[in-house]
Amino acid sequence: MRRVVITGAGTVNPLGQDVASSFRALRDGVSAIAALQIADLDRLSVKIGAQVADWQPENHFDRAQLGLLDRHVQFALAAARQAGAQARLTADPGRTAVIMGTAGGGLITSDEAFRAVYAEGRNRVHPFTVPRLMASAAASHISMDLGLTGPAFSVSSACASSNHAIGLAFQMVRSGMVEAAFAGGSEAMLSFGGLKAWEGLRVMAPDACRPFSLGRNGMVQGEGAAVFVLEPREAALARGAGILAEIVGFAMTSDASDIVLPNSDGAARAMAGALADAGLEPGAVDHINAHGTGTAANDRSEAQAIARVFGDRDVPLTSTKSLHGHLIGAAGAVELLAVLLALQEGIIAPTAGYLGPDPDCPVDLVTGAARQADVAVALSNAFAFGGLNAVLALARA
Repeated sequence: MRRVVITGAGTVNPLGQDVASSFRALRDGVSAIAALQIADLDRLSVKIGAQVADWQPENHFDRAQLGLLDRHVQFALAAARQAGAQARLTADPGRTAVIMGTAGGGLITSDEAFRAVYAEGRNRVHPFTVPRLMASAAASHISMDLGLTGPAFSVSSACASSNHAIGLAFQMVRSGMVEAAFAGGSEAMLSFGGLKAWEGLRVMAPDACRPFSLGRNGMVQGEGAAVFVLEPREAALARGAGILAEIVGFAMTSDASDIVLPNSDGAARAMAGALADAGLEPGAVDHINAHGTGTAANDRSEAQAIARVFGDRDVPLTSTKSLHGHLIGAAGAVELLAVLLALQEGIIAPTAGYLGPDPDCPVDLVTGAARQADVAVALSNAFAFGGLNAVLALARA
């Protein structure tokens, strides 16, 4: 089994349109959650979200390309280009994988097509509606743009999608199935139709995202993407590539209990499994980037799962969804940036919106301001509707 490292990272998310600006916002605890700017906002009960502000797609793609690219694919492709430029891979393109996670695929495209047909009475939709909305579009466009002819596919497991994608890429590189991989996630659900569907679940907060806090009342949705380059440590060292972190373990489980309510057993087994895969004991973990959605059920269940794995030991915990919103299928990918910040600089980003301790969530939550800590090992949690759990374990390079 080969050791697998991250040598490139790229992102477009509500905190910034590259890694450097995202790191600054995470260090400063800047929240991008604000009033939404979308059509038919007056018909929504929830009017806040975390949008990618000032996104200018024409600065990244020509007119012909834009006709093919849904908003979530634009984000993914821009992020992949950044990651590739940093990594400067020399691996065989035929043995380089592209694995992306998304929950909704091209929901903006779907929303526009439905609006055209039903609201505006048109008899035609955009000729590329199908290739724009398909969930595999991001993986396809990244492979074409970068000339990568190895395995390319998308993973859709709701809010665990990008952790599943990165974890599968890790396993493929570690086993020798591929020489390298681009992996991450992308999502763009901030449309009237997408938000109206989420409103029906009654899990959306009207004011702020307050993970693990007293008074938490739901999640706030965001959008964006993050993509990472994974390769064997030996290959990275041989060509003098900068190593951002090492992925040391991964595990995935299923609750097999309820389509929307989480089960702490599944989450605990995923965290314990990632540690076992890494050959680490719970005492080795210095930080957890929690799934932490801000809903009553999720945060309580996750806190219970953490207690089952770590006992009475306080492990510094944060949920950056309070800053960039819940990016659904892209959540784990963008949150991995915060893990890289903790591993590289010893800075744990704060959890915003905190009103006070909740007895249901007895965790060591980083709030108010970023916390300086010696972080050598960290976990990144993702727990999705349908009881789908994926946890990554990472170590400082």
